[in-house]
Amino acid sequence: MTTKILFENLKIYAYHGVLPEEKIIGTYFIVNVEIHADLWKAVGTDDLNDTVNYAEVNDIIHEEMKIPSKLMEHVCGRISKKIKLEFPQISYIKVKMTKTNPPMQGEMEGVSVEIEKDYGGIK
Repeated sequence: MTTKILFENLKIYAYHGVLPEEKIIGTYFIVNVEIHADLWKAVGTDDLNDTVNYAEVNDIIHEEMKIPSKLMEHVCGRISKKIKLEFPQISYIKVKMTKTNPPMQGEMEGVSVEIEKDYGGIK
């Protein structure tokens, strides 16, 4: 059995970007994370130790978002690696990050980067 844990549209103010002013002014980012793991044991035990603690995953996301980076790819990779390190039972992880106000021409809702990693589990 595979269980999915989804973080949907987590809004975080952060300071990522290539341009110097992006590290000074900052902007909102929207982070989405999808995690797959076999959490069948937790279905029966009702024990937090038998699942992926999504409060801890939330803390990881916020901590990694506090570290300024030039590239969203770098931030997504850090988030993904740290979550997997803390929860080795994860079989698949996808992280999507959207910069809501990119310093570019044109009206848009944002620019996104999405990375995903399958660790051999069933999606």
